[in-house]
Amino acid sequence: MARSTGVRAVSLCAAALLAVAVQTTAVPAVGRPDRGCAVGGQSTDDRARKVLDIVRQARRELDLKAVLVRVTVDGRELVTDAAGESMDGVPATPAMHFRAGSVAFAQLGTVLLQLVDEGRVGLDAPVSRWFPDLPHGDEITLRMLGDSTSGLHDYVIDPAFVKKFYAAPFRHWTPSELLTFPLGHSLWYAPGTDWSYSHANFVLLAEALEKITGTPMDRLLRERVLDPLGLSETSNSFTPEIPRPVLHAYDAERGTYEESTFWNPSWTTAPGAVLTTDICDLARSAQGIGSGELLSRHSYRVQLDPGTPGLGAPTAGCPATVCLKQTEAFHFGVGVIVKNGWVLQNPSFAGFAAVQAYQPDERLAIAVSTTVGPKAPGGNTAQTITNRIAAALAPDHPLDLAVG
Repeated sequence: MARSTGVRAVSLCAAALLAVAVQTTAVPAVGRPDRGCAVGGQSTDDRARKVLDIVRQARRELDLKAVLVRVTVDGRELVTDAAGESMDGVPATPAMHFRAGSVAFAQLGTVLLQLVDEGRVGLDAPVSRWFPDLPHGDEITLRMLGDSTSGLHDYVIDPAFVKKFYAAPFRHWTPSELLTFPLGHSLWYAPGTDWSYSHANFVLLAEALEKITGTPMDRLLRERVLDPLGLSETSNSFTPEIPRPVLHAYDAERGTYEESTFWNPSWTTAPGAVLTTDICDLARSAQGIGSGELLSRHSYRVQLDPGTPGLGAPTAGCPATVCLKQTEAFHFGVGVIVKNGWVLQNPSFAGFAAVQAYQPDERLAIAVSTTVGPKAPGGNTAQTITNRIAAALAPDHPLDLAVG
């Protein structure tokens, strides 16, 4: 949930998505010196210096507790950096792990399209095949779950869910508990006729993928995405645990600035896809997903454009920050956001914010993770930094993600 609005207003990754003395010295990575995810000597590359300047200025300007960043070009490191503190007196390092949130949605979309490539399922198969009791299951397809055009409400903006979450942020949520909220409402619109961001789509998609393959989700992602991309520091957890070293998070969603690191993330998506990662894996994920490395050319094109740009118009009763008309410059693909040619995801919840973004023409990957201080602005602060890095390194491809 975004720091200032949280689920109360829209949030998590959704609102930022749709509204389409500071520590500056390099510190060594802790715990994994052999992985290469560490700050090395200061680069003489002017582009690297620009990134470092952007990070340090943004940290001061936005009152950020910590900023982790990695930029690669054609898979080669341009810069990896960490600024600020994880906790008071504990410097942030690139090796620290943080919650990946909606990055899992891009991976779920990739697995779906892999199964289509293999002829094991059709994108337009009705989900009633796997969920015979789901209302409108004959009308909702796998494609609609993946590109978020099912019409299902997003439980994270449901006042009933919000109240329960804030009353008990350490509570574990099951998929059936989460789905009671959207299924308690009528659809926002007829399936396939409009677009709206909804976490319910990906809870259902994950369960469908497990049923199609007969494979538990954590193993499915490991075998089909994490291992092929070499994401050794990305993993699912069935508990709120985060592998050490940990990037701690803080938030003021409940009215007071407090540590939120171990709030239970079970509500963010389906079991087996609740991921933690580090900044090096996030950059590699940006490159692998953004370039279509794991898909056929056809499925990669479908992931970036499932046929929804320009679809529909804001729907009566659907919040303007959730149901918006898509355009060629901004739309939602199959588990990914596409903005001015960039392929990205932008998780933001419980004090954690991040962006993984890839520009295929430039072969440029940007990964940013932020945590906030008590005076930080609302929204996904990692997007502000990503926007500035994109403008500096790829001026012909502005990103301009809205951050309010």
